[in-house]
Amino acid sequence: MEGFTGLRRNMVDCQLRTYDVTDRAVLAAADTVPREVFVAENQAYLAYLDQAIELAGTGRALMAPMVIARMIQTLDLQPGEAALEYGGGTGYGAALMDRMGVKATLWETDPAARALAVAALARAGSGAVVAEAEPAKGSFDAILVSGSCEVEPASLFPLLRQEGRLVVVEGIGRAARVKLYQKSGEVVAGRPVFDAAAPELAEFRRPPEFVF
Repeated sequence: MEGFTGLRRNMVDCQLRTYDVTDRAVLAAADTVPREVFVAENQAYLAYLDQAIELAGTGRALMAPMVIARMIQTLDLQPGEAALEYGGGTGYGAALMDRMGVKATLWETDPAARALAVAALARAGSGAVVAEAEPAKGSFDAILVSGSCEVEPASLFPLLRQEGRLVVVEGIGRAARVKLYQKSGEVVAGRPVFDAAAPELAEFRRPPEFVF
């Protein structure tokens, strides 16, 4: 892993900082979590490029470094909070949040990706845990949805605690933008934060419309 130290620092300085990622905890986590262990060994050279990476044998991908870092910054995580990464593939986002001092959980519904995540988090020395089933309602202060959703990810809202936040890329292609949702009482309201693209999460595609 030592050979990737310079690439990691270059990613932080030339991608994250230039994309308005200024939170010191986010930058420090990105500078120390070994992104290369979250991809296949033959993809390690791609780990620090400004691009998403498909995870072979799964239906998942890692988001581009600057997108996931800025989304985590948007959550404004506080030490000791409980945070969930949904659809994160091998769990890079959960590892970043764990390194920031929160209680991080990965919920990955793709079985192949979930198995890879257990191994990747162990190699990274991360304390993030991998959920075996859907977490209980009201379990999290913050949720990172690691992929783009064509429709609002309303099925994840019940997992939020009061005043909990959820960040997600909504829309496909050039219409995509990051939205931040917050729960207040029984209402979860969202607002756009910045434009970004991310690999699509199939479970949040818009249902096909029948034309007669």
